[in-house]
Amino acid sequence: MIGVGTQDSLGLAQSFVESTGTTFTMLWDRTFQSWNQLGITGQPAGILMNRYGQILDQWRGGIPRDRVLDAIERLDST
Repeated sequence: MIGVGTQDSLGLAQSFVESTGTTFTMLWDRTFQSWNQLGITGQPAGILMNRYGQILDQWRGGIPRDRVLDAIERLDST
């Protein structure tokens, strides 16, 4: 899992990571290009991709645990 922050400032993003105990890798994109390329218009949002960059699922809001686990299970069965 990789998070991509673009809003506010790098300092606020770092404070958010520290205050929430985020343990996955967070990247910073001050240009918004990553969000534009992925069609993300607000947060929270998520995109689940396979190792080839193909989008398996996407959503707005918190991480839908069951949907993510189902997608992973489908990958494992192919």
